[in-house]
Amino acid sequence: MTANKMWGGRFERGPAGIMEEINVSVDFDKRLADHDIAGSKAHARMLAAQGIISRTDCDAIIAGLDQIAADIAAGRFAFKRELEDIHFNIEQRLTEIAGPAGARLHTARSRNDQVATDFRLWVRDACARASAGLIELQRALVKQAEAHAATIMPGFTHLQPAQPVTFGHHCLAYVEMFARDRSRFDDASARLNESPLGAAALAGTPYPIDREATAKELGFAHPMRNSLDAVASRDFALDYLAAATITATHLSRFAEEIVLWMSPSFGFVTLSDAFTTGSSIMPQKRNPDAAELVRGKTGRILGSFVALVTVMKGLALAYAKDLQEDKEAVFSAADALDLSIAAMAGMVDDLKANADAMRRAAEAGYPTATDLADWVVSQSGKPFREAHHIAGAIVKRAEALGVSLDKVPLAEMQKIEPGITAKVYDVLTLDASVNARTSFGGTAPVRVREQVQFWRETLK
Repeated sequence: MTANKMWGGRFERGPAGIMEEINVSVDFDKRLADHDIAGSKAHARMLAAQGIISRTDCDAIIAGLDQIAADIAAGRFAFKRELEDIHFNIEQRLTEIAGPAGARLHTARSRNDQVATDFRLWVRDACARASAGLIELQRALVKQAEAHAATIMPGFTHLQPAQPVTFGHHCLAYVEMFARDRSRFDDASARLNESPLGAAALAGTPYPIDREATAKELGFAHPMRNSLDAVASRDFALDYLAAATITATHLSRFAEEIVLWMSPSFGFVTLSDAFTTGSSIMPQKRNPDAAELVRGKTGRILGSFVALVTVMKGLALAYAKDLQEDKEAVFSAADALDLSIAAMAGMVDDLKANADAMRRAAEAGYPTATDLADWVVSQSGKPFREAHHIAGAIVKRAEALGVSLDKVPLAEMQKIEPGITAKVYDVLTLDASVNARTSFGGTAPVRVREQVQFWRETLK
């Protein structure tokens, strides 16, 4: 058949060529090779233990799979698109190596439970990679927090100066976020850790298989209890993508702050040439490209979640070819996430804080106004709302005088509130404000150092 001109030159074989293009998956699912081989070895050993195949056939299968694994690792394996996927590619080559023994491997197994098993193994590893990467990022943040437990910077709400905090306290906020991200990956890993192998196409198998044995060998907690669910469910991949999306959102928030902090308007931090680039025409530029790319990759990761959940929403049980769309989404998200975590850990380790710039910025916007209101409450017993009004009036007077709160003359304050004494100046400095925040979880350096010690022990 000649090609339809509307399809363009790529599909020279007409409909058959289009079918091959839309059906083939080995270009991307070859990533599953190691997991496919591990699953096949477990299956072969179980078949031999159950007397379904001979021990001789099992030995030939294992030897053949070892040879295939070595060839793939060395780049010698010829992946064939006409064989559709990684599973058929490995099975066909195994049969060439092991003869009839290789053809017996697929006894009591379907590609449906095979791919579900392989993919669970791959996603379990992806969860472990993400968690390990986040630990390194947390350690880098804790190191910065320890160095800057008393480095004062402005705390913001609405991106407006609010109250002074420490840079160490700010870093520890992300340590907490990334700890929750790790827990999501750990939860996802625990939830997916049951084996589909042995569910076969959708209904199980009449062969006397031992699903507990294959589950144990592959590190699963137990076999899945329903064969339909085993082959048709991909919520484990959605779990991973959901955790990845939330993690990427946290990474993006921090990346945005790095972008802001590196601008001359802030000048809070610098990054070395390792994580910045220059401009093609502006020699003065140092662009925070690594942070911008981390921020940008969040869209790809979120998009992968949306893509897969959209695929899943209309699928009746059990398996449908739509599920082939699961892997590219997860692989793409995992690549972006792993790289983003590593890049952020590198940036945090490389980052140099400009304590003077941070302190100057913290002095703007009358950040100790709340301290003034709290002092009025503690000294006069006035309700906080009345003290809030008094502090606001003093801020207005400070603005008129063009001075900071700690430079407003006492007489001017007493015109607004006669009960104010000279002791008020003890609470109006940045250091006094920060040191006063000693409540659990507060920004006082003593509390920051306590949290640094907690996380050092936790992240050992």
